[in-house]
Amino acid sequence: MKELVVISGKGGTGKTSIVASFAALAQKAVLADCDVDAADLHLVLAPNILQRSQFSGGSQARIMAGHCTACGKCEEVCRFNAIYYDGSGNGRVEKTFRVDPIACEGCGVCAWFCHEKAIDFSPAINGEWFVSDTRYGPMVHARLGVAEENSGKLVSLVRMEAKKIAVKRKRELLIIDGSPGIGCPVIASITGADMVLVVTEPTLSGLHDLNRVAQLTMHFGIQTLVCVNKWDLNTELTAKIENEARLAGVQAVGRIRYDRAVTDAQIKGQAMVEYTTSGAAEDLNELWSRVSDKLGELNPLTIL
Repeated sequence: MKELVVISGKGGTGKTSIVASFAALAQKAVLADCDVDAADLHLVLAPNILQRSQFSGGSQARIMAGHCTACGKCEEVCRFNAIYYDGSGNGRVEKTFRVDPIACEGCGVCAWFCHEKAIDFSPAINGEWFVSDTRYGPMVHARLGVAEENSGKLVSLVRMEAKKIAVKRKRELLIIDGSPGIGCPVIASITGADMVLVVTEPTLSGLHDLNRVAQLTMHFGIQTLVCVNKWDLNTELTAKIENEARLAGVQAVGRIRYDRAVTDAQIKGQAMVEYTTSGAAEDLNELWSRVSDKLGELNPLTIL
């Protein structure tokens, strides 16, 4: 099984639109939306959810007001200023302490030092993950809760479940819509992958972000390709980006023109290559052909 991860230096470069078209062109792939902080592949592929599970990436403290003696030890040891002396009374003390769930980092120090055992430290529910069927094959995706963290753990879970499905259904390609940037969710998206396609734009920030992402993928020894989306908006900068990519050991494999039909396709809930065969759809077909050829070079036995 091969893993292709599509990432970008920032959000909004068009990687999800590219993944949706790749899904349509690959036909027999397993899909994973690992951009769990802002998942949107489901908006195009309209998945039918088969399995829904809760995700817990850590624990959270909760003071049980009935047991609290207001000694203040929890507030003293909390390094995140997450504990306040404004909880409800309990018959023994006029006020008790409470934990701000937004500020709590789940370290558990308060529960460890509470002599009254008045702090419950239980697994927190940080989001949900789903196994679904789409018109182009199975997809694993997730939704992180509002203001929740540990998205790297959720990304790893989504990838692991997608791999299990690929093995079970004997699918030889896993296409991953990765997280943007270079942080923990991105590292969780690409670690151990066979190939990364970086989507960038012809802007100075796009050039800067590409350099950062390339350094990350090179650090992990992952074969890296790049394509420039909306390249015709700045042809000079596009050429500079491709040249910088070559110097960094990253191969430029495609350009996608600016095309208003991309937005029209999104509005209709379709991948670009479903919506039309002209314009940017031609570029996406050519890009997929080159990427699939590169994947095939990794193992001649692949059935792409």
